[in-house]
Amino acid sequence: MTKAEIQLVRALADKRGRAEHGLFVAEGEKLIGELRTSHLRVRKIFTLEGVFEGPGVETVAPRDMERLSLLKTAGNSLALVEIPRYELNTEALKGRLTLALDDVQNPGNLGTIIRLADWFGITDILCSPGTADCFNPKVVQATMGAVIRVRVHYTELAPQLAAAAAQGIPVYGTFLEGENIYGAKLTPEGIVVMGNEGRGVTEPVARTVTRKLFIPPWPADRRGSESLNVAMATGIICSEFRRRIAPPALP
Repeated sequence: MTKAEIQLVRALADKRGRAEHGLFVAEGEKLIGELRTSHLRVRKIFTLEGVFEGPGVETVAPRDMERLSLLKTAGNSLALVEIPRYELNTEALKGRLTLALDDVQNPGNLGTIIRLADWFGITDILCSPGTADCFNPKVVQATMGAVIRVRVHYTELAPQLAAAAAQGIPVYGTFLEGENIYGAKLTPEGIVVMGNEGRGVTEPVARTVTRKLFIPPWPADRRGSESLNVAMATGIICSEFRRRIAPPALP
């Protein structure tokens, strides 16, 4: 392992470094094992002895793995992976459920939402430029491999959502004045907008929303927390949309 390789890994902790080199870091045997069998290209693997073998694999000592790792506790392997480039075609979003994240900035929230999308069969997420980078090391680890299967697109949301609405794709958003999601009519296709942790949905994006939804507290007049965590709210919404499409069989 060279000094230049250590400097490269360190550079990839930063968004600018990832953009410059076109690479991101993944750590851990399970995640790297999934990456090796995926459509993503693994450029190089640094590993402790006996974990991985083959072309592009370099065995390093435990102290060197600790120097390389971007995590608080180093794992047994670290990979340099090429950042994928996906085309965004609004027409292709017809007939399916899609998420749109409007300046969601916490890496943990983003990682959880990508994992939720994977669980609920959502293959595309649209992100505003102000949303956290999905290839941030913390996000990559939080997705637990879901970042391999979910395509994340960074784009100006308002024009994209307006174009989708013009093509008849429902654009849902969560608002305090929205319709109770449990009584609202939901469609199998649509784009669901989730807003920033503190500010909610921005005004330009809010103007593109065609269906406003609200997750009510229980009971409805209870005075408790002001709002739900954005990742938690996303899980509730995805679950309700999917429940309407394929209701579970009764015992």
